[in-house]
Amino acid sequence: MPPQVKQQINELAGSLTHLKWQTLLSNFIDRLATIIFATVIFLVILWIGRLVINSFFKKTRRIEILGGNRRAKTFHALSLNIFRYTCYLFYLYAILSTIGVPVGTLIAGAGIFSIALGLGAQGFVSDVVNGLFLLLEQQLDVGDVVEIGQVKGELTALGLRTTKVLSADGTLTFIPNRNITTVKNFSRHQLTQTVDIPLNPAAPLEQVGTIIDQEIQAVSHRPDWQHVTPQVLGPVTVNGQLYYRLLVTADTAVVATLASELLNNCLTALNEAAIPFAPQVSANPSAPQS
Repeated sequence: MPPQVKQQINELAGSLTHLKWQTLLSNFIDRLATIIFATVIFLVILWIGRLVINSFFKKTRRIEILGGNRRAKTFHALSLNIFRYTCYLFYLYAILSTIGVPVGTLIAGAGIFSIALGLGAQGFVSDVVNGLFLLLEQQLDVGDVVEIGQVKGELTALGLRTTKVLSADGTLTFIPNRNITTVKNFSRHQLTQTVDIPLNPAAPLEQVGTIIDQEIQAVSHRPDWQHVTPQVLGPVTVNGQLYYRLLVTADTAVVATLASELLNNCLTALNEAAIPFAPQVSANPSAPQS
């Protein structure tokens, strides 16, 4: 073995021999205990914070001040989001400081790293700013039925970075707030559903109208029909086919169900009265009405 290599090995062995292993082990255990303690404190703060925020938004009076139930759900989700991100930031700072990383010095002195971090944070800043504008302009609220780009469904969360939309097939889509440019909100105005009952030209239209009016009156007293506006347009022809047309105006979430129920009731009543009608039945949505 060359003398120089042998000398380096001896120096390394001497350095390892003179290391204060007990002190190193003690420092490691102390820092590990500090990290575990900080983690426990962090989890407790997260748990207590969620309880406080959830308790705050359960108060009916505060929900009314925020502008309704959907508006309150939006602020609720956003508050939890902001609280969680803030806790994560302080937790990361505490862990890095515990293991001896000079966080303040790195942030102040790492020029290239700071530039790269700034460029990488541009997307995050865009998400936050766009999300705040969506919230302040009341474009979206949790529970709204919306269409963002090619995604349509119920808005389940509006966060600092992303917006979550649950589609009818169960797909949960996460959309970065900076990508939200055009929003279609179907929950701000009621939707009108057209119900067409195809009739035989020989059908007694006066009797048909009386039967349909009776069915409308029968459902109008129910609680789920209190804010629903059924309208009878009467007989119309489409491509030579005679229809008896009804309009049902209600909230987006229930209009299809209520229109289908009214259609079923009318068909049942017409069958019982032996009114001749064509076998094809359609229920087609029309444009929203304010």
